[in-house]
Amino acid sequence: MKSIIENIYLESAFLLIFTLFFCTVVSGQKNASPNNNLSRVPNEIIIELNPLNQNDLPAIAAQYGLTLLEQVGTPPTYRMQITNGQTPEQVLAAMQNDTRILTKEFNRKLYQVEQEDLPWTIGQTWSIGQTWSIGRSRKGYESQWFPGMIRLKEAHQINRGTRVDNGQPVVVAVLDTGIDLNHPAFANRLVPGYDFVDNDDNPSEVGIARQNPSFGHGTHVAGIIALTAPEAKIMPLRVLDRNGEGELWKVQTAILWALNNGADVINMSMSFPGDVLPQDHKVLKRLIDYCDDGTEIEIGKTYPTNNKRCIIVAGSGNGGDAAKIYPAALKAESVEIMAVAATTRYDRLAAFSTINVAGSGGNEWVRFVAPGESIISAMPGGSYGAWSGTSMSSPIVAGIAALVKAKNPAMTPHQIFEQLENTGISWRCTLSSRNYDIDTTRVDAFCAVNNTLACGPRRTVCPE
Repeated sequence: MKSIIENIYLESAFLLIFTLFFCTVVSGQKNASPNNNLSRVPNEIIIELNPLNQNDLPAIAAQYGLTLLEQVGTPPTYRMQITNGQTPEQVLAAMQNDTRILTKEFNRKLYQVEQEDLPWTIGQTWSIGQTWSIGRSRKGYESQWFPGMIRLKEAHQINRGTRVDNGQPVVVAVLDTGIDLNHPAFANRLVPGYDFVDNDDNPSEVGIARQNPSFGHGTHVAGIIALTAPEAKIMPLRVLDRNGEGELWKVQTAILWALNNGADVINMSMSFPGDVLPQDHKVLKRLIDYCDDGTEIEIGKTYPTNNKRCIIVAGSGNGGDAAKIYPAALKAESVEIMAVAATTRYDRLAAFSTINVAGSGGNEWVRFVAPGESIISAMPGGSYGAWSGTSMSSPIVAGIAALVKAKNPAMTPHQIFEQLENTGISWRCTLSSRNYDIDTTRVDAFCAVNNTLACGPRRTVCPE
């Protein structure tokens, strides 16, 4: 019988061969414009009203043929259904010069980053043998390759996720497909969460193994955080359904819920394509800006009264190119979000990982890279398995951010962002495999939790 190490190398070789083949097959497709019907919730828009027009919703709804579905916040953000037969594009165009309306945008569809059959992702998922069907074990989970790469053991000698000022655990919210609440990896590790798909307080994974390809995604992501920050608490928030699909409205509501319930870090291993103008990202931009500095962004808009500040981390996408994938690419619009690309066990950029071109007009939005190839983590039913993708890289960075927050409770999200960037290994060079320059940072948990001086001058290497 082959050893675990031999199996891992065989899987890595298979993944590389498959990825190269798949890139060749879909190279013309994945750079095409996304299908609008794929990336938008049909017949819905999201609007906010100007402070002086908060009583005008009935008149606005009648004028544009809308019905109120839901509202959240104070003053509210509204989810509206279009009932006059027009498309969302037509309604938003008609609203263009209406000064009563502060913001207006599509209710976006969001997807698990590894989901297949999307025109803008290679789709690193279990269909290529990268999931729990491999039959991993707890031992494999605790002794895998990535902790050594980022010096996690050394970091844990300094802090494991408990705040040094009050002895309380840092809380990491996981916005995903839910988790297996009874998995041994999460014993005594959870705080109450919520299911925004079924609207109840049970954020368990929903689905059937091998029938629903997204089943286990949230459990796997949360298990990576549990390993990276072993004393932090996990807040499971289910925003993606059994098919790995969600919508902007539910994500917005979940972020507000996380802020109101004490989250210090939020991980979002989900994405939607960049086929809209920057002004169409108002909802997430304002929320993430609030998380960063704890202040209101626009007059009259109120967020949670606890002045909670929170670190937001997201996967960069699996297109194998430089195309912008949101919410990670909001960093290109000066939004403080940690966008994370994936690396291999050889400390190189994963072939499937999205990463931007350096020096592209200030649009260097992928500021971090972290391990994302064949990462072993928890799977539903108490098992463990390997999965590949930037969804796996993102929770590693979220876990490191939790360790830094625990060690330095007074640090702001912006300061933690800079701490991880300044203490990592600089990847600044021409990436020959893609024929363009990159400028990013491979995270180092030990140096991030400790400090820059203890690790010496920052190193710059080329990952090829």
